[in-house]
Amino acid sequence: MGEALGYAAVAALGNVAGALAVTRHAARSLKVIEHGVAFGAGFMLAVALVDVIPEAFARSGTLAMPLVLAGYLAVHLTQHTVTPHFHFGEETHHVHAVAGTSALVGLLLHTLFDGVAIASGFLVRPSLGVVLFLAILLHKLPEGVTISSLMLAGGRTRGQAVGGAALLGGATVLGVILTDSLGVLARHGLAVSGGVTLYVAASNLVPEFQAKRSWLLAGSFFGGAAALYLLKVLLDV
Repeated sequence: MGEALGYAAVAALGNVAGALAVTRHAARSLKVIEHGVAFGAGFMLAVALVDVIPEAFARSGTLAMPLVLAGYLAVHLTQHTVTPHFHFGEETHHVHAVAGTSALVGLLLHTLFDGVAIASGFLVRPSLGVVLFLAILLHKLPEGVTISSLMLAGGRTRGQAVGGAALLGGATVLGVILTDSLGVLARHGLAVSGGVTLYVAASNLVPEFQAKRSWLLAGSFFGGAAALYLLKVLLDV
């Protein structure tokens, strides 16, 4: 578990880094993060379909696809059904204070399964754990931007905004610990994480840039998908 825990802690710092980009008004960093959203969406989509879901069949058998669906639906429930205001990216309009809190609660399930995904990947093989860590790290920055900007737009302080991002990072570390402690997560967590990863890539990140007519963003998206295959060659998996 130690190796997975270390990677999860690094991924968690991505949440805090995204929040600091907002609270310090680092416009250039936010622009880079926008392209990171497109790249991360392509990479995560490829990881979910090429690596995670096929491996989930090996671990969960006939339960794999129902669990993938459950993970997908659970994220939609927490982020877009019970949460009144949510989208990935910087929030630039004033929102009610409760919007930041509800978004934080909605994101906690997702970030918990980020940790489950990392731990489950390492249980299969270390190279898969590293690939999943990279996929998760790529969306941790925009995740931190999302929660911190929502809190600031709702009237919260900068400290509270960064604290919210840190809580999301803590949930990722907790996901690793729970996977090591609970047999059901060790066996079936990868399948649920596959659904969560698929949702974040296709339903959260892609809509953030697909309406923007930019060849650079499109190139980042396709480049993210291609990067998985390059990484698999480098890792010889």
